[in-house]
Amino acid sequence: PGHTHARRLTLSVTDQMAAELMRVSFGSSLPGWEIGAKDLPGILLIQEWWGVTPVVKAQAVMIASRGYRVLVPDLYTHTELFKEKGTTVAADREEAGHAMNNLDFRLATDEIRLAAAYLKETGSPTVAIVGGCMGGALAFAAAEKVLGLACSVPFYGTLEPLSKPTADELEKDSVPYFQVNPSCNEFQVERIKIPVQYHTGMLDPLKDFSDPASGRAVVARMKAAGCDVELFLYPDTPHSFLNALVPGGVEFLNKWNYGVPPQDMVDLAFERLIAFFDKHCKPQA
Repeated sequence: PGHTHARRLTLSVTDQMAAELMRVSFGSSLPGWEIGAKDLPGILLIQEWWGVTPVVKAQAVMIASRGYRVLVPDLYTHTELFKEKGTTVAADREEAGHAMNNLDFRLATDEIRLAAAYLKETGSPTVAIVGGCMGGALAFAAAEKVLGLACSVPFYGTLEPLSKPTADELEKDSVPYFQVNPSCNEFQVERIKIPVQYHTGMLDPLKDFSDPASGRAVVARMKAAGCDVELFLYPDTPHSFLNALVPGGVEFLNKWNYGVPPQDMVDLAFERLIAFFDKHCKPQA
């Protein structure tokens, strides 16, 4: 009962804060969504392959409710497909796959660098990064390439070579379709110098990208290189599970056949995320 009450209270807080999420620009007029006082520690929340969806915005509000300023850069601004549509949110898996596979991760990392600089130049004393799926891979990339980040928290997404789904998986439409993105090749997680906390689900089916084996392999390589990294694997938990943190997230997961995670695993992952940010982004007594 106490846990349920705490969760209900948190959601009411996010409801109150939702109106404060503002459209902003940074760098050379790059767009994004921001919430939180300027002097709070800054968090960069990086989108999944779908784009900056209402669920991602709700996640930003949830993180901000724990004492952070959050910026969600819109990394699909330059995507030709979305220029024609007038929106940067994918309508289906085909569009999402096209957008992610054509995203230049080097350019996206440069834009993340500009977003971090914007947060620092406008008042945030520290900046960290978190993202899931494509955003998880980019959180690894930024951890290596963007100087000055306090820490990085990738969820269910790595920079490993990507395998195509099996014919059975495609027929069931049960997993996103990823192809190898050549712009990922220049990143090496072994060169990361900041603390990293990686999360993925034990039921994540995306081989070589976000399944448990790929997570263990990436973290093992990082530890062998002396990186400060920890890995959390969640039982009975599928891909994209942090979406279930916010209102509308479970419906989103059901719509695209991801599967619904145990709510206690979602809550545990979020609390670990916040504790990690608190440790590395806020002054310690």
